[in-house]
This record gives sequence, structure tokens and C-alpha cells, in this order.
Amino acid sequence: MSGYDVAVVGAGIAGASLAARLAEAGRRVLLIEMEDRPGYHTTGRSAAFWHETLGGPLIQPLTVASGEELRSGGFLAPRAALNLAEAGDEAALDAFIAANVALGVRVERLTGAALAARVPGLKPGWTSGALEPDGADIDVAALHQHYLARARQAGCEVRCRAGLARADWRGGHWQLAMADGSTAEAGVLANAAGAWADQVAGLAGARPLGIQPKRRTIAVLRTNPAPPADLPLTIDLAGSFYFRPDGARLWLSPHDETDSEACDAAPEELDVAIAIDRMEQVVDWKIERVEARWAGLRSFAPDRVPVFGFDPAVPGLFWCAGQGGVGIQTAPAASRLAAQLLLGERIDWIDPAPYAPARFA
Repeated sequence: MSGYDVAVVGAGIAGASLAARLAEAGRRVLLIEMEDRPGYHTTGRSAAFWHETLGGPLIQPLTVASGEELRSGGFLAPRAALNLAEAGDEAALDAFIAANVALGVRVERLTGAALAARVPGLKPGWTSGALEPDGADIDVAALHQHYLARARQAGCEVRCRAGLARADWRGGHWQLAMADGSTAEAGVLANAAGAWADQVAGLAGARPLGIQPKRRTIAVLRTNPAPPADLPLTIDLAGSFYFRPDGARLWLSPHDETDSEACDAAPEELDVAIAIDRMEQVVDWKIERVEARWAGLRSFAPDRVPVFGFDPAVPGLFWCAGQGGVGIQTAPAASRLAAQLLLGERIDWIDPAPYAPARFA
């Protein structure tokens, strides 16, 4: 039996970044991953993008607070984001722009030739758009490996193929048993298990919060013409598709959020077909072939706001879950907030109350 200050369950971006912060603060940390490699289910399948309009007013401060670390670390490559509106949706677009400008986001309204120049081949029904010039692609793999390396360098033990099988609170510590037969003792059990967060909570005797995994599909296309290198991340204001270039290829999603069990998600052919149909209604590009497709799970709390903090009823159980589609773009700030909450430090840069699990009590 090995003793740790904190055992973090889940080695995706949430668990890895939290483990790095805690280990660098001098805590003895065990990072537990059920798969052969960290980040297999969600982080490793993300087409992450940094933009401030994603997620709403409680996400935007975490996004902004993460920007400097992501930029200085070389994890961002500039790319604008463009929110498209069809004819008749101008009022909704104006409201979208106004709401984000009020948060301090730089957003520009585009119409006519300026809009067409951003998306060559744009069909006539798309009449206006909101451009976020400060967006950026995120190098997800490099960011994830960065946090894993920091955690290991600070003394964190990373244990793969060791899904949590049992958690018992005895004598002020967690007695943990893993599926591989190994055991551990920890003062705090940090639940960063993504789609499995409610299951981990159940093992610890806590009430599930309703963390719901949702399937998101990506298809990689060859198109004629090939997408311009400076094509923005192009999103439907109504949330029915997005696409962006990846070299000479195009990454396309139907923006699906299909409720799922926690599992090794696989793409549905229907979702790929829907994505292609929606794209063909936006641009006049010819699709030459589908080169790849995959699906991942994004997990949401009932109010779609992440959960950071100690469980209100179970001692020693800490939640770091429900990041939905913003876990990567907010990882620096979210892990800082979570680590400060877990360590009992004073927090003066953000109000932690909206993220507390007690809001569901």
C-alpha cells in the first residue's frame, strides 16, 4: 500500500493539468488512468480551438485567463473564428455580437464581399457573420504531453491500465483498489474521470451530479478546391456544423451532442452524412473523399458549467469534471482554480462559487 496526498482519477487534460499543479506544489500525487495511454477517450480525439465566445459567460473568464500560458508555451496557432448567419437571422447575430462585446470579446460583423472573402465559395443564403479575429488552433497533443511531463518531473506517479475499482474512506484516508490489482492510499480522491465521473463518484459513495457524456463526430475530407490555409474556423450560429482546415484537408463536424454511455465512442455513418449535407448547403466545394472519421465524448454537468470543488457530503472527494467542449482551451486556468480549491488557497482572480459541486445539492 503506497501513501499519497492526492490520487487523481483520469489522465486526460483535466487530470494531467491538475496533477501537474499539485505535484509542483509539493504534494505526493498518483495519477490513475484506466487505458493503456493517457487521454485516449476525449483529449486525444479533440479538434480543440481557442475562442472566447464558446461556452458562455462563466467559461469566457477561464478561456481568457488561459490564453497567455497557451500562447507563451507555443500551443496556439492564430486562426480567426467565423460565426455564420443565414438570411433572416441577423437579429440573432446582432444579439450574439452584443453579448460577447459586453464580456470584452473582440468581435467584428461581416457582410457582403468581406464575408465572401473569408469563405470562398460561400453560398448566397449566408448573408452575415461575426468574426473573432483572436482565435487560434490548439496543439492538443503537445499541451497534454506538456502537463504529463510537468507532473512526472515534479514526482507524480502515472499509473496506466489501472482503472479505479474500489474506494473506501477509512481513518481519514482513501483506501483505493485498482482493476490491475494494485492498491493505494490517498488523503484526497480527485475525480477527473470525464465521461466516467459519476461512476467514480458512485465508487466513492457520493451522489452522482448528472455528468452526461455526449458524442461528438469529426470527419476528415478532401475537397476541391482544397480549403484555404487561412480559412477561419467556420461555425453555424445555430450550432449545426463547424469546419476548419488541417493542411490540405478539411475537418468537419455536424456539431452533434448525442447522449451516450461512458464508452469507447465510435462515429455513426448517419452523423457523417449529416455533416456533409450541412456543409454542402454552405459552400460549393466538391467533396472528393472522406479520409477519416472518429468520435469522442464531451461530458457536461446539467447546467453545462464545469464542476470544481469538494463534494458537499463525502469527505476527501474532490470534483474536477464536466468541462464539456472547453476543457482544453481552459486547461491552464481551470487546473489553477481546481488546485487552489483543493489546497485551500485564497482565490482572488475569479469567483469559484459558480463552479462548486454544492450548487447541485
